[in-house]
Amino acid sequence: MMEGNIFGNAMWAGHWLWWLLIAIVVVTPVWRICRRIGYPGWMGLLILVPVANLALLYFLAFADWPADKTGARNG
Repeated sequence: MMEGNIFGNAMWAGHWLWWLLIAIVVVTPVWRICRRIGYPGWMGLLILVPVANLALLYFLAFADWPADKTGARNG
């Protein structure tokens, strides 16, 4: 017996692929920003966590950046 979903389980594969694409599009620039200002790139993963993303943005906006102190430019 069908459960009323015309797409069945095939929709789940597309759903997770879509979210993976969105995660990559969002995390990549934040990762690079963190590296350029002197923080570890893995901090960019925090952008995916609902409350931590706001904390990360405020931290990056108001913290003293290590790259400003050393004059380094990380690519």
